[in-house]
Amino acid sequence: MNRRQMQRVFEQSILPRVESHARIQFRATRCPATREDQIAEAIGLAFKWFRQLVRRRKDATKFPCTLATFAVKAVRSGRRVCGQLKPKDVLSERAQQQRGFYVGKLPDVSTLETNPLMEALIDNRISPVPDQVAFRIDWPAWLLTRTARDRRLIRQMGMHERTTDLSRSFGLSPARISQLRQEFHRSWCVFVESDPIG
Repeated sequence: MNRRQMQRVFEQSILPRVESHARIQFRATRCPATREDQIAEAIGLAFKWFRQLVRRRKDATKFPCTLATFAVKAVRSGRRVCGQLKPKDVLSERAQQQRGFYVGKLPDVSTLETNPLMEALIDNRISPVPDQVAFRIDWPAWLLTRTARDRRLIRQMGMHERTTDLSRSFGLSPARISQLRQEFHRSWCVFVESDPIG
């Protein structure tokens, strides 16, 4: 059997079974691109094994379901057409599976609201750890004592917006923005001093 005949036999009798079995088995994979890669690897392994069986004069068309099952199991265990996934590589599915963790991507968009992932990535080496902990507890609690408009204004102030820009955005005079800035500062100082944790 030459290469073209081998490919035609595989495409007609084995490929549909392997592909449908792989689609069912990998349907729980979250990322569509990863799912398609897994299906392609299963098909690739099945074709590789089919060629080896043909060379050994075995008829693989008699057991396409078995070939599909073994191909899916091999992909799940980290086997690939060109080698094997490294068990110590963090990005390897095999390492994630064996050690029970998941590697995902960070969010594309960050809003003015607090973002836990972004906060986790910020490294503050200046403030002592107890002060950082106290601030992360006190700040949200203090913000809740302010009105919704005040919270938006405080967040904009925290983004280093200029007084004139803030006055335009909130429909207040620049003088009022300056007054509010001082008022917020006094309120924060009073809150921290009265806080039993601080």
